Amino acid sequence: MESDEAAAVSPQATTPSGGTVASGPKKRGRKPKNKDDSQTPSSQQGGKMKESGKKTSQQQPSVDEKYSQWKGLVPILYDWLANHNLVWPSLSCRWGPQLDQATYKNRQRLYLSEQTDGSVPNTLVIANCEVVKPRVAAAEHISQFNEEARSPFVKKYKTIIHPGEVNRIRELPQNSKIVATHTDSPDVLIWDVETQPNRHAVLGAANSRPDLILTGHQDNAEFALAMCPTEPFVLSGGKDKSVVLWSIQDHITTAGTASGSIVKQTGEGSDKNESPSVGPRGVYHGHEDTVEDVAFSPTSAQEFCSVGDDSCLILWDARTGTNPVTKVAKAHDADLHCVDWNPHDDNLILTGSADNTVRLFDRRSLTSNGVGSPIYKFEGHKAAVLCVQWSPDKSSVFGSSAEDGLLNIWDYDMVSKKSGLAAKSPAGLFFQHAGHRDKVVDFHWNASDPWTIVSVSDDCETTGGGGTLQIWRMSDLIYRPEEEVLQELEKFKSHVMTCASKP
Repeated sequence: MESDEAAAVSPQATTPSGGTVASGPKKRGRKPKNKDDSQTPSSQQGGKMKESGKKTSQQQPSVDEKYSQWKGLVPILYDWLANHNLVWPSLSCRWGPQLDQATYKNRQRLYLSEQTDGSVPNTLVIANCEVVKPRVAAAEHISQFNEEARSPFVKKYKTIIHPGEVNRIRELPQNSKIVATHTDSPDVLIWDVETQPNRHAVLGAANSRPDLILTGHQDNAEFALAMCPTEPFVLSGGKDKSVVLWSIQDHITTAGTASGSIVKQTGEGSDKNESPSVGPRGVYHGHEDTVEDVAFSPTSAQEFCSVGDDSCLILWDARTGTNPVTKVAKAHDADLHCVDWNPHDDNLILTGSADNTVRLFDRRSLTSNGVGSPIYKFEGHKAAVLCVQWSPDKSSVFGSSAEDGLLNIWDYDMVSKKSGLAAKSPAGLFFQHAGHRDKVVDFHWNASDPWTIVSVSDDCETTGGGGTLQIWRMSDLIYRPEEEVLQELEKFKSHVMTCASKP
C-alpha cells in the first residue's frame, strides 16, 4: 500500500468550511484504533497480515464455525456471490449508475469509502463493478474465494480525498453521479463524482474540493442522510437534535446534458479554491437527542421522517411548518438507528433499533399526539440493527443488517402464512445472509439488477482491521412463487432421485 512507510497520525475531520473536529467515538461503526496500535505493521497494512485459519484473541470460535457452515451452503443458496477484501473499513456502500450491459454481465458504478487510521487520507472511492447476470455463474465457482483477496469483479476507478472519514454516502436518485456524504462535521458535502479529479491518497495530500457544501447544522451531523426520489432535495440529521432540509435545484443543470458536469461550477470571478455553499430550506425541531437517520416520502419532497437516540419516530411536512406532524414517543425500547419509507406504499415505514428489533409502522394508525404502535415487530437479530431498506423488487420485502453480522431478508406477506416447516424461524424471515463475520454496517439493493445486494462489514473486532464487501444474489428458487418453483424442480426429479440412489 501507499502507506507502508508512512507514520500514523491521529485522525481529524477537517470541515470544508475551515475548522477541524477531532474524531471522537461514534455510537455506530468502527471503534477508533488506539494510537499506539496504529504504529504496528499489521495496522499500517490495514490488517493484511492476518494469518488465514488462525483465530486472534478477539475472535469467537462460534463466528468461524457459523461462517464455515455458511460457506458450505453457498452453491445451494446463491445464484451469484463475489467477496472483496477491503484494506480499510467502509461504513457505507451504494450503487451508482449502470454503465453498460453485456451478454453475461453488466457493469455498474459502486460507491465505497476508506476509513483509515490517519497514516493515509480518508477517501471516497468510486469503483466499477461487474454484476454477473442470473443463472450464469457456476455453483462450484461462487464458493471458491479467498477471504483475504480482492474480487476480480470490483475494480477501483477513482479516488476522492475526503475531508474526514466518510460515515454515510447517498446518491441522488434523479442522477446517481451526484452523491452526498456525511463526515464528522456539521456540513453535508455534495460531489459530482464524474468530474472530480482522480487523486493519489498519500499522507499530506490536500483534500479534494466538494462541488457544493450544505450548511445549517449547529453540531456534527454524522449518519442521518437522505436524497429525495422526486426532486433534488437533501435531508440530514445530527447531534444538534435537528433535521435540516436543502434544495440543490439551483446548483444542478438538466440531467443528461452532454457537458458532463452536473453541478454548476462557480463563476470565473469567484475564488476557485472554495466550494459554493447552500443554506437550509428549513430546520425542523422535535427530537430530544441525536437524530440517527432520515428518509423522504417516496411521493413527496415535502414529507419526510426521522428517528433518533430519543427512541422517537417523527413524521414531518414542510408545508405545515417546522414542528412535527406526528411523533411516536416510544417507537422502540432503545435508540433508533435507521428508518426507511416503502417506495411502493407510502403508508409503510420501517425502523431499526439498538433493541435488536425491526418494527413496521402504518402512518394511518399514528396520531398527532404520539399514540400508535407498530403493526408488526420483527425479531431475528441478536444485536443492534444498523440498517433497514425496502426491496425495489417486491413491495412486501425488506432487508435488515445488524451488529450480529447477519443481513436478514424478510417478507411481511409471509407473517400470516407461517408454515410448520418454518416454526423455528422468526415470522417473515425467509433468507439470512451469513457471509460477514462482523457487524454489517451498510447494504444496498440494486435497482438495476433485481434481487442483487451489496453489503459491507467492518471487521476490526474479529480480524484486527479492514472490512469485507460482498455482492450477492440469492437463488431465485427461494423467492419465486412456490408453485412455479415446484413445477421447475419436477423436471429434474428423476435426475435427483438417480443421484440419491447411488452408493
